[in-house]
Amino acid sequence: MGYQLSSPHDILFRSLADPTRRAIFERLCREGEQTVAALTAGAGISQPAVSKHLGLLKQAGLVRDRHEGRQTHYSAQLGALAPLINWAGQMHGFWQNRFDHLEDLLKRMDQ
Repeated sequence: MGYQLSSPHDILFRSLADPTRRAIFERLCREGEQTVAALTAGAGISQPAVSKHLGLLKQAGLVRDRHEGRQTHYSAQLGALAPLINWAGQMHGFWQNRFDHLEDLLKRMDQ
């Protein structure tokens, strides 16, 4: 199986790897739709920096924007986490299978 750089999965993982972007996304998940100004007030970084992070989150499909007058409102798109959830489930299944095999081996060795 080859590795594909810049796949949608890579963009998703890269977007969430940054702690500031992750905090913005988590805030949108917890508090619902927010304006850029509201997100900036709680982010501890400049408005241009928040806007840049939101742009990357939008590119990854993690947020959606809605324009109302001069303000832009952002909301979390939880469905975009599906590839991450699927990957975590696959990894859980893989490691659970390995641990089950190890447990069987150890039981046979004890006999």
